Amino acid sequence: MAATRGEPDVLVVGGGLAGLACARDLVDVGLDVRVLEASDEVGGRMRSDRHEGFVVDRGFQVFNTAYPQVRRRLPLRELRLRPFTPGVLVHTEDGPLRFSDPTRRPRTPHMPSPTHALRDLRPGRLAGTRDLIALGTLSARDMLAPVRLLKRERGEDRTTRTALAAAGFSEEFVERFFRPFLSGVFLEDELETSERVFHLVWRSMLRGTLCLPGEGIGAVPRALAAALPRATVRLDTPVARLTDDGVELATGTELPARAVVVATGPGPAAGLLPDLDVPAYRVVTTYYHATARSPLPEPTLVTDTRRRFLNSCVLSEVVPSYAPAGRSLVATSVLGEDTQGREREVRTALADAYGADTGGWDLLTVRTVPDALPVMAPPQPLSRTSRVAPGRYVCGDHRATGSVQGALASGARAAREVARDLGR
Repeated sequence: MAATRGEPDVLVVGGGLAGLACARDLVDVGLDVRVLEASDEVGGRMRSDRHEGFVVDRGFQVFNTAYPQVRRRLPLRELRLRPFTPGVLVHTEDGPLRFSDPTRRPRTPHMPSPTHALRDLRPGRLAGTRDLIALGTLSARDMLAPVRLLKRERGEDRTTRTALAAAGFSEEFVERFFRPFLSGVFLEDELETSERVFHLVWRSMLRGTLCLPGEGIGAVPRALAAALPRATVRLDTPVARLTDDGVELATGTELPARAVVVATGPGPAAGLLPDLDVPAYRVVTTYYHATARSPLPEPTLVTDTRRRFLNSCVLSEVVPSYAPAGRSLVATSVLGEDTQGREREVRTALADAYGADTGGWDLLTVRTVPDALPVMAPPQPLSRTSRVAPGRYVCGDHRATGSVQGALASGARAAREVARDLGR
C-alpha cells in the first residue's frame, strides 16, 4: 500500500548520523521520507558552533577515514580534512614520550621524523622488547585479518584489559600507553570495554587517518543532509509522541506515515519508545581554552599517565581556522561533569603536560555531553535489529557500537528492515 498523496512513507525522528543515513537509503529505494529534527541544525551530538570567532565542536571529536560507512557515504575531498599526527604524546612522570607509527610520514616541519619516533619506542623507553613484539603481532592481526574474525560474535567476549594481557603486553605498557589512550577513545579508564569493539577500533586506526574537517566536525552531518532531496529535512520540528498513525509534533500537529524510525539520542528515544532497552552512557566534559601562543606547535594528541585528563590537543594546529588569527585553541576532555574547581585542576595538569604557563589562558567555553558514548562492556552485540513494534523502528549508536561507523551502520540496518517490511 502506498502512502496517501502528500503523506510520506516514512518519518525519521532525528537528524543525526543514523537518521540521515537511514533516510538516504530509504530514498534510494524509492520511498518518500521526511526527517524531523528538533534542533536548528542536523548533527545531533556531532555539531560545531561559532563562539567568539572560534569553531567549537560539541565535545572533542575526531573523524576516521577508514570506516566503511564513511567511505561509502561521504565526499571526503569536499570535507577538506586535516590530519592529526599519526601517534600521541604520552605525558609521564619521566617527561613526555612519543608513540608514533613509523610507517607514516609527518605532515609539517614541526613534527618529528619516523626515526625520532622509533627512539621513544625502543626498549627501555615507552615500551620494552616484549611489548614491541606484542604490539607488532596485535597490529598485524587486526589490520590484515578478515573483519569477521575480529567480530567473533558467537565466541567469548572479554574486556579490553583481559585481551591485552592475553596478547602478551606488560602491565607497565598497558598503564603507560593503552590505558590513558583508550580512556579517551572509550570514555572509561578501567579498560572494561568489549574486546570486540577494541579490535575493530584499533583496526580502523591502523587503516585510516584521524582528522578533522576544515569547517568543524559538524560538516560531516551537513554533507549527509546535502545528499538528500530538497525539503526532506525539517528543522526546528520536535516530536512530542508517537501515534497509531505516525507522530504528533510539539505543536500538536499530527503527521501520518506508514513507518516511523526513531533516530534520536538515547534519552529522547526512550521517551518516545518507553519499552526500549537503552544502555547506560558515558559523560564527558571538554574545556576549551584560548591562548595567544600555541603550547605545542604540532597537531598531536596528548595523553596523561596520571589520568588527570583524557586527552588534550591544540585544535588550531590541526585546523588553523578553528581559531582567529593570532590565537590558539586548546581542547581538553575529562570524564564526568564539570564540577566546581575542576577547570582549575585541569589548568594545573595542562601546565605540567605542556610545560607552559597556563595562568593567562582564557576559558573560552565548557561543553558537557551527557550521552557521549554508550557503555560497551562485554558481551557487546555489534548490531541489533531496529524493529521494536509493527511500523516502529529505532536506530543509533546505542543499537550498534559507539562510533561514527556504528551510528551510520545502525541507520543502514534500519533502512533495510523498513524497506523490506514496506515491500521494497
